[in-house]
Amino acid sequence: MTQQPTVSVIAPARLHMGFIDLSGSLGRHFGSIGVALNEHATRLSVTPAAQRMITGDCAERADQCLTMLCKALNVSDKVRIDIEAAIPEHVGLGSGTQMSLAIGSALNALYDLGLSVRDIASVMDRGLRSGIGIGVFEQGGLVVDGGRGENTIIPPVLVHFDIPSEWRFILVFDKRGQGLHGQQEIQAFKKLPPFPQQEAARLCYLLLMRGLPAVAENNIVQFGEVISQLQQSVGEHFSAAQGGVFTSPEVTKAMHWLAEQGAVAIGQTSWGPTGFCAIDGAELAESLTERARREFVQFDNLSFVTASARNRGGEVFVTRA
Repeated sequence: MTQQPTVSVIAPARLHMGFIDLSGSLGRHFGSIGVALNEHATRLSVTPAAQRMITGDCAERADQCLTMLCKALNVSDKVRIDIEAAIPEHVGLGSGTQMSLAIGSALNALYDLGLSVRDIASVMDRGLRSGIGIGVFEQGGLVVDGGRGENTIIPPVLVHFDIPSEWRFILVFDKRGQGLHGQQEIQAFKKLPPFPQQEAARLCYLLLMRGLPAVAENNIVQFGEVISQLQQSVGEHFSAAQGGVFTSPEVTKAMHWLAEQGAVAIGQTSWGPTGFCAIDGAELAESLTERARREFVQFDNLSFVTASARNRGGEVFVTRA
């Protein structure tokens, strides 16, 4: 009797730390920097089945992904997908890309299609602006992509670094809100004013000559200064579309407080509303996270969690029962 395979996939969440050139004033649009996270991921398994079935969180999103993938790849949708955990949708952690890549990678292994991660992303129209989610699925760690040129299909990864093991990120969630997505996001980009070429050049220089060397030399303060500057610049550019540098006023208050306590790399991931900052040291990060919970205990919609960087990409496991 032929044993039925089960394909299990872990697709890591990511922090999107900002775009570099929103208008393509230097010849390429977007370009971005991001970091893979350990504690937040989409985890699912796929097995052949008599009929299509999906269980777990974000089943509707998974159903849409499965339909698109099976049609594009010309494979059967008679599978069972069990979603053990799913990245929260539309909070800035890359849920859509990771669900697409998780299911696509599972089908790729199940049907032995021989596709790359970028092949799957292209089928699903991921990476139309940022390539960070695809890059962290491939490699984990810190990724910088080169944005979109005239003939770009998926933004190329220009830089990949492991994040120092003691660095931690504090995430600030606002359970009431969702960042712009779908048609809202598309319209927002269309309405944005041109991003100044001089500012794009400054951000490129800051990232290349200060931010990236700081990661290589384990200098979280210098890295944090660069990310905070990039976030402030891009946040101000987006402010008309999202209501300020941060989407959530309550997250804004929390991020200002965290900065006063010594946190660095103050920012909002993607369209938010999730805020993030960086701390050197696991114990210090946990302590500051707990202090933040007490400080903002009256803010019922806020939650604070500590996360570590994931210095490896998505994982695909095939087992036979």
